[in-house]
Amino acid sequence: MALILRRTALFFAIILIFALLAAIAAQAAPRELVPFEGFAPGTIVVKTQERHLYYVLRGQRALRFPVGVGRAGMQWRGATRIAGKFVEPSWRAPAAINHGVLGPVIPGGSPHNPMGAAALTLRGSEYAIHGTNNPASIGRFVSHGCIRMYNRDINRLFALVSVGTRVVVEQ
Repeated sequence: MALILRRTALFFAIILIFALLAAIAAQAAPRELVPFEGFAPGTIVVKTQERHLYYVLRGQRALRFPVGVGRAGMQWRGATRIAGKFVEPSWRAPAAINHGVLGPVIPGGSPHNPMGAAALTLRGSEYAIHGTNNPASIGRFVSHGCIRMYNRDINRLFALVSVGTRVVVEQ
């Protein structure tokens, strides 16, 4: 019986190690330089169904980042521009999320703040491209319309763009 318990414990330990290594590998996945055309250099393009954000470079190339996007019924598409850039922004749930009541303000840098390390707010909306305190949400349909990125990726994008940068969101 003791042998069976030891083997079971070893089996679960191996599974746990593989799960942790997979999570670390997913976090460490590098942004990719990919062929991309149809948009001017300096444009941010979000392809919702792909769950990728592209930062367009010269030479028909782009940096591709994995992102979390809006849930069914909360996705949007269109063109806008970056209205603001914020490091460790505070966050308050909009009234639309809280049935007409504004939620409490969560300070920037808090582990409970869903905005993560930085945010690029989008003109004419409550939406932003921002980091996350929940890396497992990247690559999924999870938000109320915002575009979520790994914190290291939003920091990279933050350094590349300025207020006024064009953002195009496609299905």
